[in-house]
Amino acid sequence: MAAKNPLCRNEVSEENQFLAGWRYRGRISRLDAILGLPYESASQTEKKGFAMSRRCELTGKGVLSGHLVSHANNKTKRVFRPNLQTVNLASDTLGGNVSLKVSMAALRTVDRIGGLDAFLMKARNESLSEKALRLKRQIIRKQAKIQAAAA
Repeated sequence: MAAKNPLCRNEVSEENQFLAGWRYRGRISRLDAILGLPYESASQTEKKGFAMSRRCELTGKGVLSGHLVSHANNKTKRVFRPNLQTVNLASDTLGGNVSLKVSMAALRTVDRIGGLDAFLMKARNESLSEKALRLKRQIIRKQAKIQAAAA
């Protein structure tokens, strides 16, 4: 009897599930699945969410495609790449620096809003990368702990 496994594309019988393993396309490796380890393998973290190159970790701004139009109206394909830089941003709440790949437009927005912590509190979760979401959760926990100690 073949049971459909949500982590594997091909159907595997329950007896052969141990031997068949799982595909690596952003899913759990065979050893992690067998041992039931709580951490993610390196292959999984590299391929998750916004881990792609050329994408801002704070705004999600990425590569766009379009046309280069000549004076004679000839159109050729081209790409519009965001101005991404790896910067160290200071977190007031966490008391340390965080290295993020950020577009320069997002960096100006962070400065205008008042720092990384304020930006992350206002930002929607859908536009943030996994790393930025983790930071946001840490900041929320730390601020709650500070407020609880003050009360």
